[in-house]
Amino acid sequence: MNPTVTTVEPPASWGGNDLATLARSLGSPWYRLVGDLHDIIHVTTLRYASSRGLKNLFLPVTTRTVTCPTALGSDSEPVPVTVSGVNTYLADSMQFALEYGCRVAPGGCYTIMPSFRGEDPDETHLGQYTHSEAELPGDLDALIEYVTGYVRALAAAILDQAGDRLAATRGDVSHLVRMVETPGKFAEMSFDEAVRAVSDVAGTVRDEGDWRTLTRKGEQVLMRRVGEFVWVHHFDSLAVPFYQAFGDESRTTAKSADLYFGMGEVVGSGERHTGAEELRKSMALHGVDEREYAWYVRMKEDFPMLTSGFGMGVDRFLMWVLKHDDIRDMPLISRTGEPKPWPASVTRP
Repeated sequence: MNPTVTTVEPPASWGGNDLATLARSLGSPWYRLVGDLHDIIHVTTLRYASSRGLKNLFLPVTTRTVTCPTALGSDSEPVPVTVSGVNTYLADSMQFALEYGCRVAPGGCYTIMPSFRGEDPDETHLGQYTHSEAELPGDLDALIEYVTGYVRALAAAILDQAGDRLAATRGDVSHLVRMVETPGKFAEMSFDEAVRAVSDVAGTVRDEGDWRTLTRKGEQVLMRRVGEFVWVHHFDSLAVPFYQAFGDESRTTAKSADLYFGMGEVVGSGERHTGAEELRKSMALHGVDEREYAWYVRMKEDFPMLTSGFGMGVDRFLMWVLKHDDIRDMPLISRTGEPKPWPASVTRP
């Protein structure tokens, strides 16, 4: 390691619920660095999205139509809450609201907001995390081009505004440089091609018969063999939620795409069903009760529109920026390991 590097590490304060833990977080150079990166991401997102004609919309954090239904293609549970006596859910994604937003902002729209999912936190998952999301007019190819430009813009801004500091505290910014300077497009391949590229290694593909997906191990093997930044598209249709457009006439694939770098999937994206007819077919295929998404179906009937959208886990992106291996160290204010009952005293902001 370069002798001028003074490594800054997280204080491992997540999961603690006492005043001493809070003090460690407040006094930590790690969280001051993370906080500065938050601001760079926010400002850069605004500038990039605005330059592409997208508008920022104010959207509610509650929803009755979750993007992770209890059906095929979903791998997490919605988080129920009661607000003003109304039974609802905390938003697991702003996607449906952003699709709605495209009907009032036809050039596209974006948000950076919290998302909530019923997942047990581990090194790569949070039950509460920050989501940078956008929905824009156009197909999957247009979306891949937008997202590729977006992550490059973020990397360039971080290098410009915090590159020297990152080099001095984390020891390496070459991964940021490579993202910015990789010529042309990132590597792209279909899901079938990705499976063929890694299937000789045990534990890389989860095969459920009617659908398959890459495991985290599979994502890592793929990046080692194909490239540091890899788009994988056209997943098995039953492996992704019902709202992703069909990728072929047989409806066996979907126009969905994930961008892998760092720990694996950092961006998930897809083209949506334009109208209600194909949406209904997909809901039936996935076993989704149409009554639970009646407004969404009606919107597709009355206001059909070709849109595509993405969600980037900001905390996963920051893991990559900081070359860190535990996402639980990313949030400035942790919600990991909190006691379920009300504590005798509240020690967290």
